[in-house]
Amino acid sequence: MIPDNRKVSDQQLLEALRSGHEWAFTAIYDQYWYPLYKVALHKLGQKHIAEEIVQDIFTRLWNERRTLPGTALNYYLFSAVRFEVIDWIRKAGPRSRYLAYYQAFASQADHCTDDEVAYNELLHSIDESLKPFPPQTREIFKLSRIESWTVGQIAEFMNLSDKSVEYHLGKASKAVREYLNETMLILLLSFLA
Repeated sequence: MIPDNRKVSDQQLLEALRSGHEWAFTAIYDQYWYPLYKVALHKLGQKHIAEEIVQDIFTRLWNERRTLPGTALNYYLFSAVRFEVIDWIRKAGPRSRYLAYYQAFASQADHCTDDEVAYNELLHSIDESLKPFPPQTREIFKLSRIESWTVGQIAEFMNLSDKSVEYHLGKASKAVREYLNETMLILLLSFLA
């Protein structure tokens, strides 16, 4: 049963959605689709990707309605957009830059496989060095050093101050440098043995 014209709170919508009421899903969709789309579009600048991300979030929202966390609906949805955008950027960013590099230097085809392997090994080493850090620190490092975002862009995207972003970058950069230095030393010693 669809409620009358009274304002239904997000908590009531979430509870109704968990119970499988389609009217609640429709109300959530109507209320949040465009604001979520605007956030995704602002961050990505591509309409079709932003639409796809938001549609995926709503599909997942319906499919997982019975097991949704008790967090605020607003927080849940905007966090989902944020993480989906970051995931998309991570997957597309370095790969698309690498493809542009590949196309620019296609005449050097024999080196491309080696370059891709080396690039993937470097990314793996960076991931390994960042494992001890919380997800936010790892995310900030990757946006800065792999995706080439500025401190200001990261701060705005993650709703942090520039100083907080710089703090996280400093911690992560030091750890990555130390890890890569140790890895290079081990490789050098293995070649010399």
